[in-house]
Amino acid sequence: MGYDVHRLVEGRELWMGGIKIPFIRPSLSGGEGGGSWGLLGHSDADVLIHAICDAILGAANMRDIGYHFPDTSAETDGMDSKIILKKTIELIATKGYHLVNIDATICAERPKMNPHIPAMQQCMANVIGCDPDAISIKATTTEKLGFTGRQEGISAYAVALLTHP
Repeated sequence: MGYDVHRLVEGRELWMGGIKIPFIRPSLSGGEGGGSWGLLGHSDADVLIHAICDAILGAANMRDIGYHFPDTSAETDGMDSKIILKKTIELIATKGYHLVNIDATICAERPKMNPHIPAMQQCMANVIGCDPDAISIKATTTEKLGFTGRQEGISAYAVALLTHP
């Protein structure tokens, strides 16, 4: 199982499941909307891919993405999370593991994720080298409760099933 969360900030691109999602966050006070918003992080802050990588690494008993891709490293600064996903798949292969499937949930009040899910599945399937049907992605809100409901951040949960021949 994997989990990740990042803060929403103005002036960043929003990357989710390997794809860029345009997001102009409306003003929370009801006034004029702001600029482009995305997730703050050392890499591109793709919470979905980060949660998936943690789930995959955990299922293979290989620690977590922070261990393999530290946020203190210049090499990972601004890194595309698709690279992290590809390297994660390569890491588990060194122990003889193969991904069977992923089940993930994105928790975000805005933007709406459902229209982007097929593109996320296809993007990650291309990176992993699997059928898009092996990647289940769901999206939910928190009914305006907590940091997600206040649109302060986005989180994701994931579970991965691996096989070891």
